Amino acid sequence: MIESLFRRGPGYVSRVRSNRQGEDLNAAATGASMTGWEFAWLDGLAVESEPSWSYPELARPLLRRSASVLDLDTGGGELLAELAPLPPHTVAVESWARNTPAAAARLSPFGVPVRTELPAGENEFDLVLSRHGRLPAPDIARLLKPGGVLLTQQVGSDDLADLNVALGAPPPHPRRWDAEVAAASLQTAGLRVTEVREEHPPVTFRDITAVVHQLRTVPWQIRDFTPERYERALARLGALIRARGEFTARAHRFLLRAERPLAV
Repeated sequence: MIESLFRRGPGYVSRVRSNRQGEDLNAAATGASMTGWEFAWLDGLAVESEPSWSYPELARPLLRRSASVLDLDTGGGELLAELAPLPPHTVAVESWARNTPAAAARLSPFGVPVRTELPAGENEFDLVLSRHGRLPAPDIARLLKPGGVLLTQQVGSDDLADLNVALGAPPPHPRRWDAEVAAASLQTAGLRVTEVREEHPPVTFRDITAVVHQLRTVPWQIRDFTPERYERALARLGALIRARGEFTARAHRFLLRAERPLAV
């Protein structure tokens, strides 16, 4: 996802400046290492704006009043670890083999097990968290206790679609995924949606290298992308960036809060 490209923290805009304006770094991006999650060499090439809300700041008060929490698609466990102290019964789920060992190592000091599959039970958690992860509405409804809360921040289907348009590529996602669609799925599963927010914060690329690296890091943005296949389109976009100093695309973020109704 896009957060893999930028160094950032909650509730602020990370601003960086390029000291390599006008330099053709396409070849450097093509050969850049894809191992791990270190992208320091991109400092100075991109600016990402945060949405107006802070997901961690919304999650913390919910954690304080919860005795049990499930974190869906925890990634490397970075965000969940930052939210400590955690409730006594906290479970993280991460199915991607590349992330699972890192998540287990990071969350072990907090006594948090990392599973590769969703728990099989019912009525187990006071709180379910999902930041940029799956949103399996029936499973969330099953796992929440009556009165339990879901907090999720999602990446919408229009995320960075301006890149696709600029490069003459198909849309990034064939199916619409936005706050309305997600809220409807939660309601169908029996949850009550209590908060909906949706924004398109700008993401500014200051060198064609950042564009190429983003597309290689996030292969679902343009599924048939290779620098060779899109060479002419990249050259045109690179010329535009050099002329204007930047290219701005729009991210797509939405936040939902929902509750499982108390049993009557």
